[in-house]
Amino acid sequence: MTALAESPDRSYDFVGIGLGPFNLGLACLTEPIDAVRGVFLESKPDFEWHAGMFLDGAHLQTPFMSDLVTLADPTSPYSFLNYLKEQGRLYSFYIRENFYPLRVEYDAYCRWAANRLSSVRFDTTVTEVRYDEADELYAVRTAAGETFRARRLVLGTGTPPHVPEACRDLGGDFIHNSRYVRHKAELQQKESITLVGSGQSAAEIYYDLLSEIDVHGYRLNWVTRSPRFFPLEYTKLTLEMTSPEYIDYYHALPEETRYRLTDRQKGLFKGIDGDLINEIFDLLYRKNLGGPVPTRLLTNSALTKATYDGRAYTLAFHQEEQGKGFEITTDGLILATGYKYVEPEFLKPVHDRLVRDSQGNFDVARNYAVDVTGRGVFLQNAGVHTHSVTSPDLGMGAYRNSYIIRELLGTEYYPVEKAIAFQEFAV
Repeated sequence: MTALAESPDRSYDFVGIGLGPFNLGLACLTEPIDAVRGVFLESKPDFEWHAGMFLDGAHLQTPFMSDLVTLADPTSPYSFLNYLKEQGRLYSFYIRENFYPLRVEYDAYCRWAANRLSSVRFDTTVTEVRYDEADELYAVRTAAGETFRARRLVLGTGTPPHVPEACRDLGGDFIHNSRYVRHKAELQQKESITLVGSGQSAAEIYYDLLSEIDVHGYRLNWVTRSPRFFPLEYTKLTLEMTSPEYIDYYHALPEETRYRLTDRQKGLFKGIDGDLINEIFDLLYRKNLGGPVPTRLLTNSALTKATYDGRAYTLAFHQEEQGKGFEITTDGLILATGYKYVEPEFLKPVHDRLVRDSQGNFDVARNYAVDVTGRGVFLQNAGVHTHSVTSPDLGMGAYRNSYIIRELLGTEYYPVEKAIAFQEFAV
């Protein structure tokens, strides 16, 4: 494939929209390839990855090899190990003997990589995407009035914080967990705090607030609709479900089956680190040695309604196993309710070129394309319903990008693994 020539209206082989870890990985992997020319447009002024959850000691749930490039190209200059070497911390990381980078450390690594790339444009907000039928090119318009033209797009706008229906237009100063660090001090001035949701982020926040509960004297509730505070499944045969073979198997299943499995597989990527669960129990045990601690942990409880009277929130829950309702009144409210993909408004002009399933979600092809040609628009991290747990998994980012690069080039630049699992998923 020959790269498009430079022109005043900025023509490229592809335009990446959004710069989370997955599109950043694609930028790193395409940087040395002369045969393909791309640009990545990001509305923020700099790279930012979950800054609101930079709690002391918080780490990734995947090893350092799940960085931006290593599993596609171990020799890449954009690897996490090369970052550590340049920072003079490689031996410290080695002596630490812990494969899991700290969350703040991973964010700093991504910033380091982004600042070394020639293809990244920050402070560039995409406002509209149109398709030029005559030239067979996408025209990507920005808020500054620029137009970037390309044969292909790679969508990497990520999954924004999800606010449950019960809390839409609620008012008050409640927060999503993505803004926790910024508002922690304000929350700790309140008489009561309720945390809704489960998963790693909720557990980290609960542990953090519980650690200082006797210092500030607030009451602390943790409520989840899950039947238990379940651990992330991290055994090795389970991890084989993040494999090319499992993607092939899962993608070929009937749509109805895939959606059913999506709900059943939450423990594979939305659970809590097992060590953290144990640390929470141990902390509760120590805190209670001096008498009952004002905290409650409630499971099987779905939030059905929320109101705010200008001072406090009244939260209505339904205990799903008992079939009973109950209420909690709280001054502070934190929603650890995850993230959910929302189709960007700028795609409306090309709505008819994008394919959807019976649920209205993108019908993501095996090669990660979502357009009618099957090779023009590719999607990062919004395909749990088509590619299972591999969609949000940092460790599969380099694999997906290798696949997308093969589609962009028409030839395999980075070897794309086809079979790595010991087990068989299909009969």
